[in-house]
Amino acid sequence: MTVQKDRIGAAFARTKAAGRAALIPYIAAGDPSPASCVPLMHALVGAGADVIELGVPFSDPMADGPVIQRATERAIAQGMSLRKVLDAVASFRRENDDTPVVLMGYANPIEAMGQVAFVEAAAAAGVDGVLVVDYPPEEVRQFADLLGAKGMAPIFLLAPTSTEARIEAVGKVARGYAYYVSLKGVTGAGNIDTDDVATKLAAIRRHVHIPVGVGFGIRDADSAQRVARVADAVVIGSKLIETMEKAIEGVPAAGQTDAAATAAGNWLSSIRQALDNVKRDPAVA
Repeated sequence: MTVQKDRIGAAFARTKAAGRAALIPYIAAGDPSPASCVPLMHALVGAGADVIELGVPFSDPMADGPVIQRATERAIAQGMSLRKVLDAVASFRRENDDTPVVLMGYANPIEAMGQVAFVEAAAAAGVDGVLVVDYPPEEVRQFADLLGAKGMAPIFLLAPTSTEARIEAVGKVARGYAYYVSLKGVTGAGNIDTDDVATKLAAIRRHVHIPVGVGFGIRDADSAQRVARVADAVVIGSKLIETMEKAIEGVPAAGQTDAAATAAGNWLSSIRQALDNVKRDPAVA
């Protein structure tokens, strides 16, 4: 039986010991091309990523804004699928056995494969956690148990509108880390109010006793630093994808992987340097 080692726990232990927030970049698997996925993952690690969130392309997203929708459309148009995402993770694992990989996506591809088959395949590939946007914590006990039996973490979103009951439900089932959506709306929708984030994180931590990352609106070093003062992790997706989009404009297909990886690595490295210089709130340090 394949059981994962606790890469997520080890990653947060390292960042806590270093006195900084974890850096979690999100990319859509298969964008700008299926062949670019593994090189991009290695580039993100080289730039300082502590955990990689790998988006599973899906044609009918609920939470993704226009930037991530464009990325997933490009990936789907080139034939990216859940099985190919798992193949990419397995390929990444042949060179990197330390960096956690979390799959983020929607229920339909998992249901099409079957929950048991998906969990078996994800564990064999080396996946560490799974965030399914449309699996509510109150209805996901069986899936969470399947993941847990393989050493993988069920990860959940919390939002500004989450009730105390929902937060408590997530606290009972979530493992690895929880993901707080800092804005009402979709990914990349606006600017973060850090005071509001800090207030909500305090409420979340009354019930959720694992690290809490914050995303959906972090676009530069300043916003990353403000969030890093109060959160356990900073999650960045839309701006990273925008950076890659601009880098490959006018570049022939054969050169797009290198162009995207270089741009993503350079930009993410600047965010990591910013996080290294943050003086964190004593309540979370």
